[in-house]
Amino acid sequence: MHYWGDLMGHGHDHGVTATGRHRRVLALVVCVSAVIFAVEVVGAWVTGSLALLADAGHVLADAGGVALALGAALLAARPASGHRTFGWARAEILAAAVNGLVLAGMGVYILVEGVRRMVEPAEVEAGGMAVFGVVGLVGNLVGVALLYRARTASLNLRGAFLEVATDTLTSVGVLVAAAVIALTGFTRADAIVSVLIGLIVAPRAVKLLREAAHILLEAAPAGVDLAEIRAHITGLDHVQGVHDLHVHTVTSGLPVLTAHVVVDASCFHDGHAPQLLDELQACLAGHFDVEHSTFQLEPAGHADHEYATHH
Repeated sequence: MHYWGDLMGHGHDHGVTATGRHRRVLALVVCVSAVIFAVEVVGAWVTGSLALLADAGHVLADAGGVALALGAALLAARPASGHRTFGWARAEILAAAVNGLVLAGMGVYILVEGVRRMVEPAEVEAGGMAVFGVVGLVGNLVGVALLYRARTASLNLRGAFLEVATDTLTSVGVLVAAAVIALTGFTRADAIVSVLIGLIVAPRAVKLLREAAHILLEAAPAGVDLAEIRAHITGLDHVQGVHDLHVHTVTSGLPVLTAHVVVDASCFHDGHAPQLLDELQACLAGHFDVEHSTFQLEPAGHADHEYATHH
């Protein structure tokens, strides 16, 4: 005899993800980033600065990533259907993966071009470079202020905040390079800052890709100990064992757990099974903050009839 329980936490809304609750902030950041990009491209053309162009490319990649996060949040707000039982929530993680790939490509380009400019330095107009660098710095500070409070809400919002924060540092680097060129005439400072920007971009891209891949591969969420969860479940009265225990993340803020729980046969006859499901739900929600759980309650020996892929 099987007894299934789909345990949904009260008030848990699949239609509004962590990123989705901050759509307005993301839209404002995209607009600010677009302005910074346009200004710095013009500045790079006017002054001949590679650092400004590299910073503009970095801003473009970051703006694209934030735009992807915004688009994914809008998709994630669409309701679930028979074909997509979790709706479009996973689109946020796909956006994070695409964002990481774009950042990786941009980082490689900046590094290659920066090295080339160090070998063959170009003339750079330091005064104009400083003016456009200040505009970029102010714009990035606005972006940081907009995203600061929302930065811990989801993977995409954290990525967006890190991107804008790093843009702020690279804008400072542009100003430093402008000052060095103005004071010493050392034009290679422009290329050196460009290479430093590339070195900043690359590890961030790798980290974002690694975290997105972790979710896409349905690995256990960070900080979740399956052995500890198993111990809590088997510690409940009438529970003999647990198998097919899986925990993964659908999208930021939405961990999901499934398990087959072996219970005393009497639970299926004395009406205790529903109470046991409530206890399992309370255990997971209280100790592990997992509100979306699905359990199959089964008597001892049922596992012998399951497919070999179960474990």
